[in-house]
Amino acid sequence: MLWTLALGVWGLSRQNSVWRDEAATWDVALRSTGEIRHMLTHIDAVHGCYYLLMHGLFEWFGPSTATLRLPSVLAMAVAAACVTVIGQRLAGPWAGLAGGMVFGLLPAVQFYLQEGRPYALVAAGAGISTLLLVTVLEGRGRGLHWVAYGSTVLVCALLNWLSLLILPAHLATLAWTGAGRGVRVRWALASAAAVAGALPLVLFSRSQSGQVSWIPPLTWHMMIGPAVLLAIGGVGALLGRRRAGRLSAAAVGLPLLAVPQLGLIGVSLVKPMFLDRYVLFSLLGLALLIGAGLDATVRAASPRFPRAVKWLVPVLVAVSAVALLPQSLTKRSPESRVDDVLAMSADVRRLKGAGTAVVFVPATRRDAQQVSPGAFTGLRDIALVRSPEESGTLKGVEADPAHIRDAMLAQRRILLVTDAPDVALPITVRRDKVKLAVLKRYFTVVTDEQVRGRRVTLYERRAA
Repeated sequence: MLWTLALGVWGLSRQNSVWRDEAATWDVALRSTGEIRHMLTHIDAVHGCYYLLMHGLFEWFGPSTATLRLPSVLAMAVAAACVTVIGQRLAGPWAGLAGGMVFGLLPAVQFYLQEGRPYALVAAGAGISTLLLVTVLEGRGRGLHWVAYGSTVLVCALLNWLSLLILPAHLATLAWTGAGRGVRVRWALASAAAVAGALPLVLFSRSQSGQVSWIPPLTWHMMIGPAVLLAIGGVGALLGRRRAGRLSAAAVGLPLLAVPQLGLIGVSLVKPMFLDRYVLFSLLGLALLIGAGLDATVRAASPRFPRAVKWLVPVLVAVSAVALLPQSLTKRSPESRVDDVLAMSADVRRLKGAGTAVVFVPATRRDAQQVSPGAFTGLRDIALVRSPEESGTLKGVEADPAHIRDAMLAQRRILLVTDAPDVALPITVRRDKVKLAVLKRYFTVVTDEQVRGRRVTLYERRAA
């Protein structure tokens, strides 16, 4: 836990940068609860509980990158602790220590360890629910454990309902270990209660499925990552295998790693949904299996090297940390994300002047104004007719293309906020095409600045 906390606190602010996904959290967390509820009826209902949590934290501690990301750091530390306890119980102290230390070093974990989104919280819940299941399978469980299990699965589902993929993973563990009928019945009841509690959110959020329409269809090259993870996990399971039918690290870790990955692939064959962050919690299984494999290596080496063997796990963890240091440094830099919403604020303050208007292409780049309102003070957003708060959206509601064109032609100076060319997607919305066409035909570029994935261009009206 302390190791993961240290990795999380290290470089937490990322040089005071916030990228577009975190900007959505920041924007919504600053709204009133009424405005958040209004927005959830239109978009992002799947993240509603997380937004309300962050709203409370912003109210108590104030908006900052620390408040934005510390919940994820703490959650990942809890997840690492769960891996450690599970590994220690099922495979020995070296398995627990190695698994918990390795978990914090995994590149995907380091990425979302410092991310103002709900995926680390889901990982913590997955760790807690798996630890509760192991406790029950060890014969130490009571009714309270099942209540806690169902509640934890439900909370995770309310944070991201794809976390329900942990249930078939746990079912596979029950089958692997030959759990008794009483345990299977209690698990089914707890799981059914969690699914029933999350079902309204699942059904309602399906009406907002358009917000993930940008996710590309599944391709073979997208399978390389899961295949590598499953191969590593399989090696760990083989090294740390125990007698068939017994509760072991392999019986818990391999389903936890494989089933969510394969389940998301199956879902993506019907509806493109394959993003690794949706099943980030499956990496708990990978860490558990790696820990079990290292523990087996220690046991095998003990007879020949009784004095040196105690240094094996610490040395391997230290070597891994050093080897991953360049990647760790990259994860903590602003360049690790697609863009930086805050970086352009200084350019906006410098370039804006009296009578300057602002337009955003695409409209979602209005997130810069939502996160840094002070930088845009005095600029007139001439395309906007209803603010994001009023419309219950993240980007607001803009006028029709004809009105936008007329409004732009009435301006002398226009500031364009858009994406840098290397990260920009093709413009498909007619409003945005009209904005760019008017600027190209009737305006001249005065200044063009690009910084961390964002672009700010000042235009002046050409002489007639």
